[in-house]
Amino acid sequence: MNKKLLLGCLFVGILLSGGLTSCQQEMQEPARITLLNNSWNMNLPLMAQAKLGGAVQADSLPVIKEVEKGFAISFTVNLEIPTFDRHILEIPGVLDVCLRQHNPLDRNKQNYPAYKMPDGSVPVLEAGLELKSPVDGHMERMIIGIPLAMLNQPLGEHEVILNFSGVRWTMYVDGKLLDNDFPLGYPLPEKMKNWKIDSHFVSQAAIYYPSLHPERAEGATVGLQPQVQFWTPTGHNAWVGDVVSLYHDGTYHLFYLYDRRGHQSKFGRGGHYFEHLSTKDFRHWTEHEAAVPIEEQWETFGTGTPFIFNNQLCISYGYHTTRIYPREQTTLPELYEYLDKHGYTGSFNRHQMSGVAAGSSYSVSDDGIHFRKTGILFHPCENPSIYVDPKGDLKMLANYGARGTWASDSVSGGWHCLDENFPLGGDCTFFFHWGDYDYIIGGFTRLWAKETVQPDSVYQDVVAEGLDFYNGSCVPTITEISNNRFVMAGWMWMKAWGGPLVIHEMVQLPKGRIGTKWMDELVPAVSPDAITLSGSSDKIEKIPSGSFLLTFEVTPVGPDGKLTVNLLPSADKGTQDACEWKLDSGEKRAQYAFVGDKDSRERSLREGGAPQQGRNYAIENLIDTDKTFTVRMVVKTSDKFDGSLVDTEIAGKRTMVSYREKLAVERLQFHYENMEVKNVRLSLLTE
Repeated sequence: MNKKLLLGCLFVGILLSGGLTSCQQEMQEPARITLLNNSWNMNLPLMAQAKLGGAVQADSLPVIKEVEKGFAISFTVNLEIPTFDRHILEIPGVLDVCLRQHNPLDRNKQNYPAYKMPDGSVPVLEAGLELKSPVDGHMERMIIGIPLAMLNQPLGEHEVILNFSGVRWTMYVDGKLLDNDFPLGYPLPEKMKNWKIDSHFVSQAAIYYPSLHPERAEGATVGLQPQVQFWTPTGHNAWVGDVVSLYHDGTYHLFYLYDRRGHQSKFGRGGHYFEHLSTKDFRHWTEHEAAVPIEEQWETFGTGTPFIFNNQLCISYGYHTTRIYPREQTTLPELYEYLDKHGYTGSFNRHQMSGVAAGSSYSVSDDGIHFRKTGILFHPCENPSIYVDPKGDLKMLANYGARGTWASDSVSGGWHCLDENFPLGGDCTFFFHWGDYDYIIGGFTRLWAKETVQPDSVYQDVVAEGLDFYNGSCVPTITEISNNRFVMAGWMWMKAWGGPLVIHEMVQLPKGRIGTKWMDELVPAVSPDAITLSGSSDKIEKIPSGSFLLTFEVTPVGPDGKLTVNLLPSADKGTQDACEWKLDSGEKRAQYAFVGDKDSRERSLREGGAPQQGRNYAIENLIDTDKTFTVRMVVKTSDKFDGSLVDTEIAGKRTMVSYREKLAVERLQFHYENMEVKNVRLSLLTE
């Protein structure tokens, strides 16, 4: 240990005297989401097409004449811990329902280890359906399933319903929707000749043609409602994808692409659609029915924007049909042919076109809750970002399959290009206006700004100047709310595409620079008891929970001050998977890194780093760290995450978020040079 570091550690012992103590702090009610009820009325017909049970464990099936209308199977199962794969219900060549042990280390697609049995094992119930592709005719198995440990009573008798509607392939257990996917193709009806059950597990089964039409039970979900910050949709494999938002008539609307399996639903095509949350005060949130649901097999949606047009709440989006069908089989050639001929886009009713719909469309709402698809294709780009500029003009930034800035007098067509070279396209660019400045944020890594009075041609690259506000969240969207406040919402990259919801507030500084801070309304709830460092200690050897809020004050006392907080696992793991957060006041930099290399230097976005990946990265040009400032750090550990999310706020002006795979924090240690640290408090999160 060098001399400066030794002095810093000794100073902690002098400053924080007395050992670990407990103190009280005022508790804030957390912001929560009132979720829709996940109990469903299945509306089973009085008569089934066929049944099994008792002495009849196998039988023939009646002919299914219209497989496009789907089918459903209900069965009563006695769940046990399987010692080997047990095929408990089968339609040979079509359906296989299996009870098996899953590898506790395998998180791919289904994320089954989010729920483990007490012994660490992961028994799962799966249903695999063989589908023939409508594109090239190949057969592929679509699997839905659950880890048994997610059930209130993992073992014993349960009622299971498998429903194939053509658009959805869904598993319900005891009346709750626990997994689904979005099919591409249909089973071969000529193979649906026979079926059988393993009577050791399944006591009775029934099959119904066509599929069922379940109805959601009324009322909200019973029980504790989840907190908003770092929220993920209910389930082992469900995540928040791209977020878009709008504040209108006193209500903040947050739309997100619902993701299962980390972009691997619909055989890897995504299977995304827009879900909807809203709030009036950012403390009480409401979940609504999907704003833009998948209603046809070929549908999978890309990011757009919500906006107001003709006094209606609208949301634009792209049909990502080219992920499924070749371009020549979609409507894109016709859309481009019209654009090339006329110099502006047409307005097409997708139901009257010969190709499979692709390109830009939108939905409208009269009440801000219920949306209807217009069916209008107005542009060939597949991620349309529509907004109204400060002059009241309707504009669009074209992404994914097109680029440039466009304008029109109507959403439904007539879009002409203003600048084909800016922005450069890519994923999910958004415009926002704040005070005297206009900004365009470019998905994962880009940001431009200019004064509002200046022409669009003078937008400056803020990332190139090292003055961006990217903080580890992905595809952030920015929205003005009440009292000149701005909110940034995005998602955190974890195992794959999609993750927890992250919302921060923004701060505008002189010359239009923007920083970020925690939103007061969304700070996670903590226990009233706080642990404080004292005595000669510069560390906490045993943190009772891996989810906590850490706060402390920092004062630079010399040039080139350095501060490090090490987030460590249990002592037997040493520094395995540990996280280091480091701040350098002389360079005005902060970074996340691995523990062990005190001289490591991560790269900022300007330097080629990747904050959007949410692992090791740096931010630069910190604000107000040359005087006493406060650091707040939330660490959120979750079995679903398979690790910890770390969210750090610096001086109320910058934030940075990181995902630390496999890390469950049990110990904490400070190191610093030319810095004073005081008022260290650690409070456990209540959830």
